[in-house]
Order: sequence, then structure tokens, then C-alpha cells
Amino acid sequence: MADDEDSGNHPAPHRPWDVVVSTVGMELLGLAFAGVVTLVTWPFGWLPDPGLVFMMAAMFAVWPAAEAYRAGPRRRSAVVVALLALVTTTLLGAAAVNWAFPPPVDADVGILVGSLVAVPVGAAVLAWSLDRGTATGPGSEA
Repeated sequence: MADDEDSGNHPAPHRPWDVVVSTVGMELLGLAFAGVVTLVTWPFGWLPDPGLVFMMAAMFAVWPAAEAYRAGPRRRSAVVVALLALVTTTLLGAAAVNWAFPPPVDADVGILVGSLVAVPVGAAVLAWSLDRGTATGPGSEA
């Protein structure tokens, strides 16, 4: 009886690697959607700014991390750590792109590239933090 109760109540935990791969795939899907929007609006003289491209990609990419958060025990500390990783990676990526490219390049490109790299990093940190909280070992039984 106890085995039946335990088997159906707890969803399978998401491994950090699975969340990262799903996030990258969804982010590429979001970038493809942004590309289609750009191709449709380009003949009319409107090109989306880099912030809009990032928002389109991020709207798709957030789902794997949200599912991992919903599937496990909710821990606010994991979200805080993931957001700090997201911000840090965005700033480091933006600084690296702005340093590597010549000054005439649009400054928003650095933030766009840094943000696109940071989304999978933030998802990985969130999944890893949630995975650490659900790890079971000797002595962790209630």
C-alpha cells in the first residue's frame, strides 16, 4: 500500500542537463519566431529592436525552467540564485561583446547576446539548485 502512495504522488525530478537542452531549444524556437516577424515586417520598413528580439526568445525559453520549478518543491532561494546568475552572465556577456566588437556596432547587441547566453545559464542554475534540494541520501528519510 505504501508503495502505491509513494509512486504516484511525486513527479520525476528534472535533471539540470535536460532543462538546459530544453531551454536552448525553446530559445532557438523563439529566435526563429523573431526572425519570421522580422522578415514579415521588413518590407514595411519596421525592424524590431534587440530588446524585442530578446523578449520573443525569452518568452519561449522560460517554459522548461518554469516546469522544473513547478515539478519540485518550491524554493525561493533557488530562484534568487538563478536570477543572480542570469544578471551576472548578462553583464559579463555584454561586456565581452562590447569589448570584442568595434565601437560603431550598436550597444544593444552586447546586451542581447549576453541575455541570450544568460537564459540557459539561469535555467541550469535553477534546475541544479532545485535538484540539490530534492536529493535524497542516507539520513534524509523522514
